Amino acid sequence: MRVKKTMLNIYHYPRCKISRQVLEKIYKADTNVEVIEYLKNIPTVKELKVLLAKLNFKPLQIVRKGETLFKQKFKDKNFSDEEWLQILHENPILIERPIVVRNNKAIVCRPPDRLNELIGV
Repeated sequence: MRVKKTMLNIYHYPRCKISRQVLEKIYKADTNVEVIEYLKNIPTVKELKVLLAKLNFKPLQIVRKGETLFKQKFKDKNFSDEEWLQILHENPILIERPIVVRNNKAIVCRPPDRLNELIGV
């Protein structure tokens, strides 16, 4: 009997050390994965809404507040969830990474060991 491999999606940024570590852990776990380089394949507002529902987060919870862009343009400003969705779509560098999705659940894998919650390693 063959065991079906887990299928994951990872919102990945190759220049991010933690994102690379998580992807390596996925490969070592012999798990099927779709790598989504979200700066190249920018999620639509609708896709962001689906992702946030799987995370059970509000848009502001996946904003990288340490990014220079955030500090220069968005810090200390109040935006609605819909406005944040548009901001994240237009500025995907602000999306926290890596985010790993399995079925209807997603996790921001910071620290990388949070991946274990999805793949049971």
